[in-house]
Amino acid sequence: MTGRQSVNIPGFKHVNPIPNASRIGNLLMSGVVNGVDSETGQLPPTLKEQCANMFGHVHSILKAAGGDLEDIIKMTVWMKDMGDRAPLNEEWLKFFPDANSRPARHVMPHAGGGAALILCDVTAVLRS
Repeated sequence: MTGRQSVNIPGFKHVNPIPNASRIGNLLMSGVVNGVDSETGQLPPTLKEQCANMFGHVHSILKAAGGDLEDIIKMTVWMKDMGDRAPLNEEWLKFFPDANSRPARHVMPHAGGGAALILCDVTAVLRS
């Protein structure tokens, strides 16, 4: 046994047999998180809605692992439209209002197919 623990949340799962995140000790790394609606299983049509859902899933994953948003050290984001960061920044500021305590972030183009307008993954160091 490696001490690795799979982390999953209700209403959000991958098509492939992988967990939402994996934890070893106090290190948590997520798989790709999109903005699917956890009740319908569908991606909403707007970037704003997908972004809000994505951040909600990230928060739920951290809570399921015994952590919280303050534990995120880095978030990588992939966007279909790199020029439309307003919805991303709006959610970013809601979740990380303190300019002196925000995780690092890197945004890259999302060139994959499908209806996902935004995706992310997170690395967190859990304090609990």
